[in-house]
Amino acid sequence: MITLDLCLPDTRYPIHIGRGLLDDAQLILPHLPQRKVAIVTNATVAPLYLERLQRGLEEAGVSVLPIVLPDGEVYKTWDTLNLIFDALLSSRAERKTTLIALGGGVIGDMTGFAAACYQRGAPFIQVPTTLLAQVDSSVGGKTAINHPKGKNMIGAFYQPRAVIADMTLLDTLPQRELSAGLAEVIKYGLLGDVDFLTWLEDNMAALRARDYDALAYAVRRSCEMKAEIVVQDEKETGVRALLNLGHTFGHAIEAGLGFGTWLHGEAVGAGMVLAAALSHELGWIDEAALQRAVRLIGAAGLPTQAPDLGLEAWLEHMSHDKKVESGKLRFVLLKRLGEAAIVEGVDAAALERVLTGPYIQRAD
Repeated sequence: MITLDLCLPDTRYPIHIGRGLLDDAQLILPHLPQRKVAIVTNATVAPLYLERLQRGLEEAGVSVLPIVLPDGEVYKTWDTLNLIFDALLSSRAERKTTLIALGGGVIGDMTGFAAACYQRGAPFIQVPTTLLAQVDSSVGGKTAINHPKGKNMIGAFYQPRAVIADMTLLDTLPQRELSAGLAEVIKYGLLGDVDFLTWLEDNMAALRARDYDALAYAVRRSCEMKAEIVVQDEKETGVRALLNLGHTFGHAIEAGLGFGTWLHGEAVGAGMVLAAALSHELGWIDEAALQRAVRLIGAAGLPTQAPDLGLEAWLEHMSHDKKVESGKLRFVLLKRLGEAAIVEGVDAAALERVLTGPYIQRAD
């Protein structure tokens, strides 16, 4: 097991990465202010892993309330969030009842937001079951639900007490979900570590084949990079926005197609292609660098073309992006491979060329 520590001004918590961690209640017990937890999961994950986690905690003397939600991005809403509150209130859960998120990014985001709101703040722990959640969404304290007009527009910054990333849970992950997680891994190489980017090029086949050592290194390096950035900027007032590489375009894709049509990682993959294309249009990276990024994203099994939303719809959806400031779009773009920057006031003609160019799908 590898343990990373994320140290913030007001809190500190471990990120445990290893095999068989789901069965080790001792990783959870030190973080419980009382011996009562609510495990929030979904209808897909529950049959696979809920009993194992629940049994281990109950054998350690912990009272467990299971809360099983419907599965999918389309359920990342107020109505589903209220199912968590209904269950907590019906069971007379107290402020010291710990919420445990057992699932992917949707479950982690909703459980964290529920914890931030319930009785003005209950503790929570992340047990991510997807690659995307293990390398990105479970770390850093971003919690949210979606609104029809925008992704993750209603939420809170609220840190977990611990993150427990059991690599064996990836064994049951569908291949499409694995590729979606690889989008967030590639993001880290593109925005801040060209050596990691090269490693990903050399090891993509092993990652997609679920080689344990390769996946463990990818999770570790991604968490290390995210932790370094979150420590500098917990509330995303500056450098943390770099973690949104590809997300301005990606969130527009998700909203434009309807949440859940494309997986978040698929939208981010295509979004990173568009971000690289815009960087090329602005003269910051050359054609060879652009094609290198496109090849790696494609090698991960991700789309390298975005759906044709139409220019007006693209701009409308991107106008709801959380990086918009004083009404101006801001993008995370590549100054070079391994170095990203937040850019405001992008040339409108260059943006239009990208949104009508070769990396947009055309109807046959």
